[in-house]
Amino acid sequence: MATPTDRREVILERAADLFAKQGVAGTTVREIAEAVGILSGSLYHHFASKDEIVEAIVDGFMSDLVKRYDEVLSSSDEPRTRLEGLVEASMRTVAEHPHATEIYQNDARYLQAQGAPADVRQHARSVRTAWIGVLEQGVQQGVFRSDVPVKVMYPLLRDGLWLTARWFQPTKAYGYAELAGDYVKVFLDGIGAR
Repeated sequence: MATPTDRREVILERAADLFAKQGVAGTTVREIAEAVGILSGSLYHHFASKDEIVEAIVDGFMSDLVKRYDEVLSSSDEPRTRLEGLVEASMRTVAEHPHATEIYQNDARYLQAQGAPADVRQHARSVRTAWIGVLEQGVQQGVFRSDVPVKVMYPLLRDGLWLTARWFQPTKAYGYAELAGDYVKVFLDGIGAR
């Protein structure tokens, strides 16, 4: 018999799968309960609402992402190295939280409309601050170009990065570190022949 903690984890896993496939708004509590193999009412012994389930999924993803970003930022002062580190940390976090990534990206409007919890909002600010800080540092040091505003660079980098979750399959020969390196090369050096 599953312990309450195990049951909670199973609920989060099955709900994340459903939310990623159907969207948060398109998924009912009954569907989550059926996927777990319990009655709908029993779900409320573990979570107060569907929104609380969404918050737990997204908060776990964002907490992990922020922790990895903090490690990257404390490991180097060089903007290009930091940028590559943020890219690789993002890709690894996406790989470990694929459904949460999809929920966060695809249901951002739903999360905003429901009033994302303070922890999720704080994590989102930390993520943005990390990227903006690295980009601004690179511009100031002459490592990154200054003719494109950082407020434009950031969403271009961010959105291209999150979309890799939909197509990238790492192999032994070409993993996250290699993709992160190539991703940074394309954005910093362009695609023109050298």
